[in-house]
Amino acid sequence: MEIRIIGRGALAGVVAGVLGFIFARIFAEPVINQAIDYESGRDTWLALLNQAAGRPVAPDGPEIFSRTIQSTVGIATGIIAFSAAMGALIAVAYLVLHGRFNVRPRNLVWMLAAFGFFGVYLLPFVKYPANPPAIGHTFTIGTRAQLYLTMVGSSLVLLGLAVHLARKLMPRFGMTGAVVLSAIAFLVVYGMLIGLLPSLGNLHANVVHANQFGFARAATETPQPISNILSVPLHVGGKTIAPGQIVYPGFSADVLWKFRWYSILNQLLIWTTVALVFGYLLDRYLRPVLPAPRTERQDPEPVGAAS
Repeated sequence: MEIRIIGRGALAGVVAGVLGFIFARIFAEPVINQAIDYESGRDTWLALLNQAAGRPVAPDGPEIFSRTIQSTVGIATGIIAFSAAMGALIAVAYLVLHGRFNVRPRNLVWMLAAFGFFGVYLLPFVKYPANPPAIGHTFTIGTRAQLYLTMVGSSLVLLGLAVHLARKLMPRFGMTGAVVLSAIAFLVVYGMLIGLLPSLGNLHANVVHANQFGFARAATETPQPISNILSVPLHVGGKTIAPGQIVYPGFSADVLWKFRWYSILNQLLIWTTVALVFGYLLDRYLRPVLPAPRTERQDPEPVGAAS
């Protein structure tokens, strides 16, 4: 029974992943292409300025996967694998909790999906939102991954503690009072957590990088405008770049906003689809098979009985 339920959860995740991939191809991919074009132009100008200033220019690394592969097979594999894993985890959580809550199986699935969406994605997103290409430094990728995983784990733990607190307070304050009090407690601790964790722009490596290349300090790793930080003009590509002159803009706020908005919608689509499909499959699987209604046989009256 357990394997069949987990299999249904994974199947629901696959369906959600396919829908998520279609959504990403239609809405997110054009935004990603804009970010890649920006990154290419920025790298070109950085190389020209470094060359004009006599600094070493790092060669471009080899392209392991083409952009076509990344935007088709790559993104499809990532989204579908993630969705299938989340669907299976929801199924496992259902198996652990279904006997402890007096709710319908489908309702419990919706509660678990909402728990996962908030804990795995939305709450960590508030502190460390999703970023398109061109945002993020290679020398901080390890630190960023650790901070994000810390945020995910902490969010899940805090949500679980909030649910536990609400159940403990319910006999005394009722459902509404218990939910409000536990939500207030959660927001206080969550606010302290996001205040204690460092902003990416304040990481030591980013501070050193900004001071070294004269970039403006920011709370994130969003690229800032590129300007001539030297006190003398630079001659780049037949143009004279005066000291302090901006030669390449910062990352577009519109592109960043659209990418993050589509990221939220895509995750919402995936978790909602998992809840819908898995809830439906689980309901059908657990629905008792009712015996066919029995009809009473009526023996025909003997011939001539009415006479």
